[in-house]
Amino acid sequence: MSTKAVRAIVSGGVQGVGFRQATRSMARALELHGWVRNELRNGTVEVWLQGPGDSVDRMIDWLWIGPPDAEVAGVESEVMAVDRYLGDFLIRQ
Repeated sequence: MSTKAVRAIVSGGVQGVGFRQATRSMARALELHGWVRNELRNGTVEVWLQGPGDSVDRMIDWLWIGPPDAEVAGVESEVMAVDRYLGDFLIRQ
């Protein structure tokens, strides 16, 4: 199974609704590596996902929904080069 890395920007009502914590939980359940953080300048959430391609794709689908209080307006994603130094899935500040 090949490793895939994707950077995603999630827009809408995604800050202050537990989006980062829910993203970390879902990513860990899918055994993904990477991180999630709020982008304070424009109110988006940035996510780096890395792992088996099917798990990354499932996670992108989940980002369109998010946790119950989120109001996702859009998800922009781009395939990136794999970062061989990533470990666990973390919340970054």
